[in-house]
Amino acid sequence: MGALSFLFVCCKLLFFLSESSFASDTITSSQSLSDGRTLVSKDGSFELGFFSPGSSKNRYVGIWYKNMPVKTVVWVANRINPINDSSGLLVVNETGNLVLTSQNKSVVWSANLSKEVRTPVVLQILDSGNLVLRGERDGGSETYLWQSFDYPSDTLLPGMKLGWDLKTGLERRITSWKSPDDPSPGNFTWAVERQDNPELIMWKGSRKFYRSGPWNGLRFSAATLRQNPVFNFSFVSSEDELYYTFDLIDKAVFSRIVMNQTLYLRQRFTWKKATQNWELQLNVPRDLCDTYALCGDYGICIISDLPVCQCLKGFKPKSRGYVDWSQGCVRDKSLNYSREDGFIKFTAMKLPDATPSWVSKSMNLKECREKCLENSSCMAYTNSDIRGGGSGCAMWFGELIDMRDFPDGGQDLYIRMSASELGAKGEPTTKIVLIVISTAALLAVVIAAGYLIHKSRRNIVVNIARYFRENRNNRGTEQKNEDQNIDLDLPLFELATIANATDNFSINKKLGEGGFGPVYKGTLADEQEIAVKRLSKISEQGLKELKNEIILFSKLQHRNLVKLLGCCIHGEEKLLIYEFMPNKSLDSFIFDQERCKLLDWSKRFHIICGTARGLLYLHQDSRLRIIHRDLKASNVLLDQDMNPKISDFGLARAFGGDETEGNTNRVVGTYDGQFSVKSDVFSFGILLLEIVSGKKNRGFYHSDNKLNLIRHAWKLWNEGMPSQLIDACFKDSFNLAEVIRCIHIGLLCVQQYPEDRPCMPSVILMLGSEIVLPQPKQPGYLADRKSTRLDSSLSMPESSSTNTITISELEGR
Repeated sequence: MGALSFLFVCCKLLFFLSESSFASDTITSSQSLSDGRTLVSKDGSFELGFFSPGSSKNRYVGIWYKNMPVKTVVWVANRINPINDSSGLLVVNETGNLVLTSQNKSVVWSANLSKEVRTPVVLQILDSGNLVLRGERDGGSETYLWQSFDYPSDTLLPGMKLGWDLKTGLERRITSWKSPDDPSPGNFTWAVERQDNPELIMWKGSRKFYRSGPWNGLRFSAATLRQNPVFNFSFVSSEDELYYTFDLIDKAVFSRIVMNQTLYLRQRFTWKKATQNWELQLNVPRDLCDTYALCGDYGICIISDLPVCQCLKGFKPKSRGYVDWSQGCVRDKSLNYSREDGFIKFTAMKLPDATPSWVSKSMNLKECREKCLENSSCMAYTNSDIRGGGSGCAMWFGELIDMRDFPDGGQDLYIRMSASELGAKGEPTTKIVLIVISTAALLAVVIAAGYLIHKSRRNIVVNIARYFRENRNNRGTEQKNEDQNIDLDLPLFELATIANATDNFSINKKLGEGGFGPVYKGTLADEQEIAVKRLSKISEQGLKELKNEIILFSKLQHRNLVKLLGCCIHGEEKLLIYEFMPNKSLDSFIFDQERCKLLDWSKRFHIICGTARGLLYLHQDSRLRIIHRDLKASNVLLDQDMNPKISDFGLARAFGGDETEGNTNRVVGTYDGQFSVKSDVFSFGILLLEIVSGKKNRGFYHSDNKLNLIRHAWKLWNEGMPSQLIDACFKDSFNLAEVIRCIHIGLLCVQQYPEDRPCMPSVILMLGSEIVLPQPKQPGYLADRKSTRLDSSLSMPESSSTNTITISELEGR
């Protein structure tokens, strides 16, 4: 009995040793890996084992970085088929195949080797993070029978190949997780497009989401020129392989590329030992212009312009009126589709979608041009390789799409144009002489006329400056220096011209009236319609507004700002002349029970985006940098195509290029005399909620609670019912997700603390992309110390958005 017991103990000991004495980075066909045990690469960088992601209780086999505070998984075997208990077993079976089984011995996942392998097979996790199945093939040499690097999950590690093995047809691509708790494949994929001119493509389902541009020998055409101290990357295109890969310069650094489902981004992270955390180095898409085909055919996206979409030189928007950039652009002048055509060179471009392109490595650029001219379908060409001054030829056939301006990289592109667009050549000498003489004569006349106009204009400017100086005594000393240095840059009208245009300010021409005085519609002699703001003779507020608009508005030009055409001061008459807006103001639509039906959701969203672009121009891109301080629905005017234009700059203030706020003695849309761009953001947030709901913020009451609009929107948001805020006027015409996103952005804009509110560039990005938005914090008026004052404001008769800020935005800096 004792001998049997001893023998039993020895057998158990031998079994234990066989299970535990193998090298920690390998298992063989006689061993297995059970749940709770792991393999670790020799250098200790990576670990293989069973894990449960996030809050999930499902079990998966995966690889992660070892010895990091937060488990960072880089590969998952059974992404689609999780195990719901701890019975999983990873084993190399008798045929040499790697399989994962569960409690009933059923196969959950397999490496799916195409042939049986009878020789000894070893499973090993390498220092690179690659899990390999090593064995002998025909011929006796040891090789990798299978490797995890050939079947990526959501992560690309250094040394991994993203692309194709052209001999076997194997494609390697990375696909996002469905969620942090679910590693099954999500909607977003990053892959190499297998075509004549290959490039990297990011897919959202079956739709292209982002494109790298084709490889030009040094980089992809949408990559920057900046050197990276952490990694090198390369792109291989041969008869056997087509792939992208990267390697680390500093081998002590960890770096990875992740396809992120939550943020819809391909992100590159580097591990920082100092912070013990992953640091984001790069993500794409980077901005709105990285959105695939945003500007349509022959459109170019310029992130520094507003709108960001523009037509290439020689092209115009295809749609009329309201420009739908998804329709792209068309040529100003038709092609001859022959050798009579020519080419215009565009520089620093992200090259167009390379799907309809063709490449020849043997042609030079001159031969490429000739070849393109011979083919009537060829629309553009460039070098396929820019190294050493350029070589090779890439030609595009059909329409050109998904281009952007790329001053920090990009490439030259030669686009086919009509000969008439390029300009005539070889004009006869006599014709040239006649042109020169005619031009000189015309120039002399213009100079003479200009002198007379300038002299007359100067007299009027002097009169205006004198008028402001004479009337400044009661307006505060802070304005005196400004009055003496008025710099007008706009036309000056005679009083008789304006009186004639408005039928001598007829009551029938009156459009409305504000604190400054009445506004009249007029028609000039050239049939141009105008709106005339006539300063009330007793309005001190109007005088300040007039001066402010003359000084500020004369220097502003943007499609989403009402254009100031000129001014007139004659005796007691003080007038501002604007372009006429036939659809009047936004409030006349959204707050009217009948007219609101004329604004479906697409029009409202267009108005939201246009207003946002106008504010962005004021805050960031104008010469002066302006804070409007009175943005509200009545100050957003609509032209004949329902394009929004911000008006009324009487309360606006300019601030310096490095300033973000200023001071004023007049408290409008601010608190304690402080104003900043975040005050305008707050106003924009209210306006956005008003457009979505069709309700005024001031004077709005809910049937169950005395809530103004912002309070009501915040309550619905916290209750998970934001859709109840949507105006019934457009209930059959909207994209629910887009409207909810706008409500979300509106609540972000009206947060209590200015530093929490987004700036207008961020608002533009949030409106135009699908990036995940942060959760809004409570609006500024909800703090207990403000509630009494706010509740009393609800009974006041004012209804404008900005006047609400006067009461509620106590932190409006």
